Amino acid sequence: PAQPSASRPPPPPPSVRRSRFSVSLIWLVPAVALLLGLSMVFQAWTSSGPRIEIAFQTAEGLEAGKTHVRFKNVVIGLVKAIRLAEDRSHIIVVVDLAKEASGFAKAETRFWVVRPRVGATGVSGIDTLLSGAFIGADAGKSEQSQKSFVGLEVPPPITYGAAGRQFSLRAEDLGSLDIGSPVYYRRVQVGRVVSSALDKDGRGVNLQVFIEAPHDKLVTRYTRFWNASGIDIALGANGLKVDTESLATLLAGGIAFQMPPGVWETAPAPENTTFQLSNDRRTALVPPDGEPLFITMRFDQSLRGLTLDAPVEFHGIDFGKVVGINVDFDEAKKTFPTVVSAIVYPRRLGAAYDKLVPPTTEADAYEHTRVVGRLIEQGLRAQARSGNLLTGQLYIALDFVKGAPKVAFDPQVLPLDVPTVPGAFDKLQEQVARIADKLDKIPFDAIGTRLDGNLTELDKTLKQVNGELLPEARTTLLGLQRSLGEVDATVNAAGRLFHEDSPLQQGLAQTLKDLQRASTSMRALTDYVARHPESLLLGRPESPGLTPEGGTPAAPLPAARPATPPTPGVP
Repeated sequence: PAQPSASRPPPPPPSVRRSRFSVSLIWLVPAVALLLGLSMVFQAWTSSGPRIEIAFQTAEGLEAGKTHVRFKNVVIGLVKAIRLAEDRSHIIVVVDLAKEASGFAKAETRFWVVRPRVGATGVSGIDTLLSGAFIGADAGKSEQSQKSFVGLEVPPPITYGAAGRQFSLRAEDLGSLDIGSPVYYRRVQVGRVVSSALDKDGRGVNLQVFIEAPHDKLVTRYTRFWNASGIDIALGANGLKVDTESLATLLAGGIAFQMPPGVWETAPAPENTTFQLSNDRRTALVPPDGEPLFITMRFDQSLRGLTLDAPVEFHGIDFGKVVGINVDFDEAKKTFPTVVSAIVYPRRLGAAYDKLVPPTTEADAYEHTRVVGRLIEQGLRAQARSGNLLTGQLYIALDFVKGAPKVAFDPQVLPLDVPTVPGAFDKLQEQVARIADKLDKIPFDAIGTRLDGNLTELDKTLKQVNGELLPEARTTLLGLQRSLGEVDATVNAAGRLFHEDSPLQQGLAQTLKDLQRASTSMRALTDYVARHPESLLLGRPESPGLTPEGGTPAAPLPAARPATPPTPGVP
């Protein structure tokens, strides 16, 4: 090493600063770990979303720490815990949502468990066979925060924000329809049923249907809806007709809608417009019925074969249907008449209805009753008739009866009681009963006894005829046959005798000629004697061809025989 120069002084010794407090390096590791933990907690707190609770009927397919919550197949949360409710009626699933999914912790949000399902509307959730069940979510439009939800047991038919509109349908019953049942327009599926519930008064069912865009514009205020479930079979003049929408409607039911013929309305109906759901297409497309009228009819005959919904017809036109069949007791007659209740639509009379309405300028609440009352005054009566001879089904016919007695009625007394007459078949039964009564009065036993005696006598007579008369008759017939043979031979012989070439025939002809000449001569003699009676005494004159008077005789006279000389003594 180099030696320091003598002219340069040596450096001063370094100064050492002593700290008052010293920390060991071993504490640095926990500090770093604490900072990392705090940063992770802060990051988790800032990145985590709200915690919610969802109530389900069962925890099938759900598992804490593994089951995800998905929206459009994107994970937005995780199931943290599953516990049983205090009343043990359901389970509660605790879910931590992601921060970006905090909007799902709002009212109107729906949650449901997606698992494999096989139903009438199809198969869904097949992908969960490998990945496992998960919870589906659908956000609503509400901005109100909510922490507790009630999960759906089946997936909703539509999600919020789907393009289209909802409409309400009123029906008498649900039938085979269910949530998810398809809605068809000209056999093309354009929507589905989203909900169903009973009316507040319990007299019907209210259905909510969703029609997808742009098909929702096809629904106008004149649109008719009907239940397209099952198969419609009709047998008419054109043969057998089978009508159905699709195979799905046979299993899950369905609804169809269409505009009635002759209506071309294009303005779309407002959302949530209420329509009536008819039972079939034919009923849906008939002209408007107007307000119904409830009537009753009392029949003293048996109505076997009459069922509910049996048609009520007026002159062959569908006028209503039967809605009730009950039995009453008539204390005066001690009988049990059948009371039939029906709903009719007087507006179906068309132009005849307007002519029957009494002229008035004020609204009349009993207008339908007055119209039907006028028809009753003119002889309108109800009659149960056979609609099918094979099945024995009956229907109610409203028709006019000649000579029907007058019936008093009050239009303000409801329901209106329509008088009845026996049916044609019942009249036939009465006639048959009267004939049977007359037949019962005939003494068939006495007639049978007498007939038996007569048959016995006839049998004896036939035996006598066979034993005695038939042999004699046979002998007589044989003799008659022989006699006829002899007569035939005689006739043949006579024919041969009187043949024109036979001598007998020739002699007979000559004799007839001689008789004719003799007859002519006798006639001439008679005429001459009539003119000359004296010729009987004097004889024929000598002058030939002259009469005593000088005339010519009418015919030559036969030669006169010589006069016999007179006898002496005789003058």
